[in-house]
Amino acid sequence: MLKSRRAGLLAAVCSFGLIAGSASLASAETLADAIALAYQTNPTLQGQRASQRALDESIVQARTGLRPQIDASASASTSDGQNDGDATRGSSAGVSVSQPLYTGGRVSSQIGAAEADILTGREGLRSVEAGVIQQVITAYVDIRRDQERLRISQENVAVLQRQLDEARARFEVGEITRTDVAQAEARLAASRASLASAQAQLAISRASYAAVVGQNPGDLEAEPSLETFLPPAVEDAFDAAEQNNAEILAAQYAERASAARVAIARSSRLPTVTATGSLGFSGSTAQQSLIPPTGAGGAFDDYQRSVSGRVSVSVPLFTGGLISSQVRAAEERNSADRQAIEETRRSVLRTVSQAWNSLIGARANLAANEEQVRAARIAFEGVRQEAQVGLRTTLDVLNAEQELRSAELSLVNARREEYVAAAVLLSAMGKLEARYLVPGVEQYDVTANGKAFSHKLGWTPWEPVLGFIDGVASFPTPPPPAAGSVDTPVATSN
Repeated sequence: MLKSRRAGLLAAVCSFGLIAGSASLASAETLADAIALAYQTNPTLQGQRASQRALDESIVQARTGLRPQIDASASASTSDGQNDGDATRGSSAGVSVSQPLYTGGRVSSQIGAAEADILTGREGLRSVEAGVIQQVITAYVDIRRDQERLRISQENVAVLQRQLDEARARFEVGEITRTDVAQAEARLAASRASLASAQAQLAISRASYAAVVGQNPGDLEAEPSLETFLPPAVEDAFDAAEQNNAEILAAQYAERASAARVAIARSSRLPTVTATGSLGFSGSTAQQSLIPPTGAGGAFDDYQRSVSGRVSVSVPLFTGGLISSQVRAAEERNSADRQAIEETRRSVLRTVSQAWNSLIGARANLAANEEQVRAARIAFEGVRQEAQVGLRTTLDVLNAEQELRSAELSLVNARREEYVAAAVLLSAMGKLEARYLVPGVEQYDVTANGKAFSHKLGWTPWEPVLGFIDGVASFPTPPPPAAGSVDTPVATSN
């Protein structure tokens, strides 16, 4: 049974090692290494990038409305006469070209909507990246915290074991009672239970780290300070969030896309102009079934070549209220998106305020815990020495030791909370990105996919001209919404 467990653990470690090897990183021993590895291999982030590349194709699909459509057709037929015994065979082939000249602004508005959708998706990708990095940071500091908790628990067990041994020795010589020994035994049993809990929690945190980073943690170094990325005042945090927060920018781009769709709906009222040309060939041959054919299948009795071209203009005169209804629906959706911008802005500013105050509170708590540990350590040493000369009881020593360990655990938790609060604040400000935290990592170019197919098969040199004409002679896109009127929340701490 023990061998099978070891084999399972080894298989898990090897599987994570294969994932890490694909990123050309041997081990994530620092926080920067962990962020870089997750940035390159995290499946949530990779899936969002694939979704964004699929969204990039929408601009190509929108631009096809300015490009020609070429169709080819061919047919063959045969018929046998029942009365005169004649057989008729015919064939035809043709090519037609259709080129939109003016769509009332529909295509240009579709292109604008696609561009806004792509920008919205890019901000969504930034948001996912920030979420993944925040998970990495949380998992990293959780392991560091749980390792310290395990160390404190181990030291606590060792100290209480020595105190129990001393209590038993003093009981043997009659210096203390059986009650003192029982108190020491109870505290030791409780410390062993705490040690088991600390070991389990560390294993849980290691599993969470492996899930988000892609490999099991090694000997993690101390996390670097985030102080250089944090603003000096809360007002600066609010300004940074309004300018860089991915959720706010995504809401603004989504409103821009819905405004373009209002123009699309309105363009249905305008005429459309299309040029069409075709080239066709057709022919037929007639044979009598009782007379064998001469030559290789007979000659064409009727052979025609046709060339045609036309320009058509289509204007909707009456649609039963369909277009008006579509316009009203698009306008209301755009109005909802305007409100979503303000809603998102308020939510983000609330998050910044909460994160800032959490950070201030965590720093104050950290300073107080450091002082508490210093004082508790002095108190424990004093009580222990006083107990050796009979001035303190065993219970006094046990209580002082418990206060010291509780203070040390509180200090470990306070360090973790302070670091996580700083990461949450950076995320709300739009600064929790790999390009800031790990400048040396190879950055994913979100625009590379769009650049790659900008002039692929299907692009025509007259496309920009038609796009300009289609955009000028059309309904304008509604203007962007005015800036929100909500007051910036004021932090309660400085």
